[in-house]
Amino acid sequence: MGTDTLRTDAADDTAGLRREQRGWYFYDWACSVYSTSVVTVFLGPYLTAVAERAADADGYVHPLGVPVRAGSFFAYSVSLSVILAVVVMPVVGGVADRTGRKKPLLAAAAYTGAAATTGMFFLDGDRYLLGGALLVVANAAQSVGMMLYNSYLPQIAPPEERDAVSSRGWAFGYAAGSTVLVANLVLYSAHGSFGLTETAAVRVCLASAGLWWGAFTLVPLRRLRDRHARVERASAAGLRQWTATVRDMRRHPLTLAFLLAYLIYNDGIQTVITQASVYGSQELGLGQSTLIMAVLLVQVLAVAGALAMGRLARTYGAQRTILGSLVAWTLTLAAGYFLPAKAPVFFFVLAAGIGLVLGGSQALSRSLFSHLVPPGKEAEYFSAYELSDRGMSWLGPLLFGMTYQLTGSYRSAIISLVAFFAIGFVLLARVPVRRAIGEAGNPVPGKI
Repeated sequence: MGTDTLRTDAADDTAGLRREQRGWYFYDWACSVYSTSVVTVFLGPYLTAVAERAADADGYVHPLGVPVRAGSFFAYSVSLSVILAVVVMPVVGGVADRTGRKKPLLAAAAYTGAAATTGMFFLDGDRYLLGGALLVVANAAQSVGMMLYNSYLPQIAPPEERDAVSSRGWAFGYAAGSTVLVANLVLYSAHGSFGLTETAAVRVCLASAGLWWGAFTLVPLRRLRDRHARVERASAAGLRQWTATVRDMRRHPLTLAFLLAYLIYNDGIQTVITQASVYGSQELGLGQSTLIMAVLLVQVLAVAGALAMGRLARTYGAQRTILGSLVAWTLTLAAGYFLPAKAPVFFFVLAAGIGLVLGGSQALSRSLFSHLVPPGKEAEYFSAYELSDRGMSWLGPLLFGMTYQLTGSYRSAIISLVAFFAIGFVLLARVPVRRAIGEAGNPVPGKI
């Protein structure tokens, strides 16, 4: 009788985890549309055009009196969003770990970001400062939300399942991005048939991403559950909390070494994602419809790529698979530097290469890091991890923007990002991940 009861309890626990996993996937489904439609496709070229309308005769805008090339304003805004995220995430991560109440914090972050994104409907004329402010708020909110979302992974998936669960989450996100991009393409291409101007169609596409984000966030909020915290006390203030997190990380130097490698190479990945549409429109002279179709191709292939690289990780290990993807990223950037202008076919080929490695490199990085987090520290450690995730990195966009500001060439800006992949490869290859997992106090999977 006792054995039957234990089996029933185990079955109930497994069913509960499966239900949580399915709900967890839907947050990627909800917020990835923001990353795809807003950050990757529409907002970069559109905000750049808005800034150019506000620029002086020399092509500069002057936010707070600082001269900035109109073409660099979007990249600088992405960087600024991380400054806000750096202040907020340690506080939220500390509160989440100490109270165990992640869901209310996830809801607050998600709906702040969704509201800011929906507000982009009002970005028109020369209101570049409004666009920059909404971008900063939405990006920072997404960063906080993704930190909380990622911190659920060690709690809802045992070690041997995390690569697969993480990859499925990314696949859900790319599937959502593809679905909405098809609708965006129809609306943008036939805007006249809907009684909209071209700029109005862009604003509708931007705002609809916020509505999508808010609506589908209801699913994970219903299915995920909070766990009891190990420590029941209020969080420290932001600077003290961040200091405490870094101090704790120093007790796990191999975890810190992996995080450093990830912060560097993922900075390059995220900058390619956020600046690709600006590069395509400004340097290669490609139209908005071409850019939408290229990003749609990335989304479709990223679903297959994330799942395929998850299978490769089961054979070769996550670390080796990620290293292979960094080589592919370097070759992709080199090819992008030499792309001829007004040649959409070559741009589509480049987009296909990005799609095949994009989802897998990010999904496997997330699952590998989850093995390196000490139990009970998930949200705090993922707050540091999230500093370079989903377009929230600051050094890559800053380098991209400064290179363009100094040279006036987007080709020079895009090739400068090779450094992130080269340095990240070297640092990641030096991390003994099996020993790092053991020192973090976690069981070591058979293949890692």
